[in-house]
This record gives sequence, structure tokens and C-alpha cells, in this order.
Amino acid sequence: TGGHHPVREGEVFNTRYQALRKLGCGTFATVWLCQDMRRKKQVAVKVLRSREGFAEAAQDEVALLRCVSSMRKTDRAGENIICLLDDFRMIGENGFHILLLGSFPHVCLVFEALGPSLRCLMGNYTAQGLPLPFVKRSLQQVLAGLHFLHERCRIIHADIKPENVLLHGHDRSLQRILPNTLDCGQGTDLRLKGPGDALGNQLEESDLMSIEVKIADLGSACWTYKPFSKEIQTQPYRALEVLLGLDYGTPADIWSTGCLAFEMATGERLFDPQPGKYFSRDDDHVARIIELLGRIPPQIAYSWNKSTNFFSRPAPQSCTHHPVLALSPLGALLRTSRLCPRSLHTVLSDRHHWAGHEVSTFASFLLAALHYAPQRRATAAQ
Repeated sequence: TGGHHPVREGEVFNTRYQALRKLGCGTFATVWLCQDMRRKKQVAVKVLRSREGFAEAAQDEVALLRCVSSMRKTDRAGENIICLLDDFRMIGENGFHILLLGSFPHVCLVFEALGPSLRCLMGNYTAQGLPLPFVKRSLQQVLAGLHFLHERCRIIHADIKPENVLLHGHDRSLQRILPNTLDCGQGTDLRLKGPGDALGNQLEESDLMSIEVKIADLGSACWTYKPFSKEIQTQPYRALEVLLGLDYGTPADIWSTGCLAFEMATGERLFDPQPGKYFSRDDDHVARIIELLGRIPPQIAYSWNKSTNFFSRPAPQSCTHHPVLALSPLGALLRTSRLCPRSLHTVLSDRHHWAGHEVSTFASFLLAALHYAPQRRATAAQ
């Protein structure tokens, strides 16, 4: 449907990769666990849709992944990014008919077989978030991967979120367990075998700390010097400069990482905007950001070419005595009438009952990643 190749279990791609089972399905591709019959190991094969307009995007993704693979050879930090092992073209039922019309067959990307996504693991820790030692360790690996992408490859990932961070482990028991978990989409719990093959809701912290993570899915990525799209990132993780139409760069990935960090540590999204009867999801998103992070400095706000889509322009003297207008240097939010200001410290201490020392250090980390001015936002290395 929609240009996806109808893969069947047992089907062999490119005379080499035998499909074992589906790992996932997205808007642009399906992903299959396959047996590499030449190298006698399991791999993940991403089969992209064959449809007009997709061929160029597929070629871009291949070019980005080849750059990552090339740079990995000289920089160990590249180990924090999923590795492209092979790519090929395949003429299938959809690809064949479209090929006759002058288009292209399915582009297929072969990756190392990893475990399920971070989203799956988080599903079993929703009430309290993941243990902080694991959060710290995982974020270190995500940030090392982003530093590699940003500085060595000159790539913006453009879609950092739990679904695009995959689990893997060097321990043999984890290597047996993780690839055998069922397809885990959003809202599906990760169930790992415990003692006596019982299914456990949560891993022991010692087992959890043996799991590592890798950044996956460069399908939305772009070069730092050549953005492909004005709108990037999944909504809850979308940087403010992207939301309001400002040119973006690598700091957009850092904003998303801040949102990811909060969600890992608390089990709740930092921003979960919802549309209302008289306002859009974007309106609500901007309002929630201002509530949490405070007023937007005028020198930043006035540079946004979509700012008038969100803010009115009241007379300057009217702003100082109005609690809503004071939060925005451009005036009131056009379609959101009431804001409830709160701080990260308050959210962590009152809502999630964190201890004082944990609150201050974690809030400092988050605020460095969520600075309104992208050029002042912490880099991945920082």
C-alpha cells in the first residue's frame, strides 16, 4: 500500500538477505530482520517506498549514511551511530510498475541488527522514569554520537526522539535477548526474559547498565550546509527556532536531546502540545515553551519570520502590567489566552518529587540544551 514493497517471510533480497520477520513499519519504509546468507549473521534491512518523489530523498539518505560509515573508520565516536553495511536497489511489485513510468525501484539499506528502541524500554518505567545512572550513560552516548555527526560529518540528524535511539549490548545474554523482542512501536512494552524465562517488567539496574544505545534513522537528516526542508523534527521534540520558522542548524538536535533527557528521567514528555478549538498544536507548543522557559528576548523574537503568526503587537506600555503579555515581547499569544508559568525546578521537585541536589544539576543540564538563542545553546561536546 502506498508504494511499500510487499515483503514475505522467507523472501530473499539481492540473492543474499533472507527476510525472517518484520521489525517495524513507518511512513517511508518497512524494516525487516534478515539473515545475511553470505556472512551467516542477522542484519536489519530497511526497504524504502517506491513512489514518485521518494527516489531523491532515498539517495540523500544513502549519501549521508555513506559519509557516516566513511568517517567511522577514523573516529571511534562513530560507534554511537548505526552502521550502514550495504545498500542495493530492488525491483518489486510496486517498484516494477513505477519503473516502467520512468521512476526508480526500491532503495534498500542494510544495517547491523540492534535491539528495540529506547521508547520500548521507557514503556516499562513510565511511572517514575528510567534510573538516572542509565539516563546519564545513555545521554553521554547520544551526545557523543551527535558530536560525531555535527563536527566530523557536518550532518544534522533532525529527528532525535526515543524511537530513533536503539538498544544494543555486548553481553552475550543481552545479544540473545534484544534481537528476539517483538516489534515494539509507541505504547508497546518491552518484555525481557528474567530468571527461569519469566517475563519481567523491568530490568535489574546492573543489567540495564550493560545496555548501550545508538542513534538510528537518518531518513530526516540533512547536511549542515544544505537543509532539505524547513520543517523538521517530531512535534514534541521540535526546537523553537524550527517551530517559528527561523533557519536552523545543529543546535536543533540539542534542543531535541534536552526533551529526550527529561522524558527518559521522568517518564513524561517535556512538551506535549495539543490543538484546541481555537488554537493549533503549534500555538499550544509555543505557549507551553514560554510557560516553562519564560519570556522570549526581543532580539531573538523579532528575528523570527513567523512570529506574527503567534503574537500580536500591542503598544509597549500595555505589556508591563499584563501577566500574559509580559511573557512575550511581541505581545499576547494570538490564540492562547491564559498561561501558567512554572519552572523546571518546580516541575522536578513538586511533580516528580526529586531531591534538591538532583533538581539543580539536572535543570542546569536541561536549560543549557534549551536556550532560546541557538548560538548560545550548549554544543554536544559541551
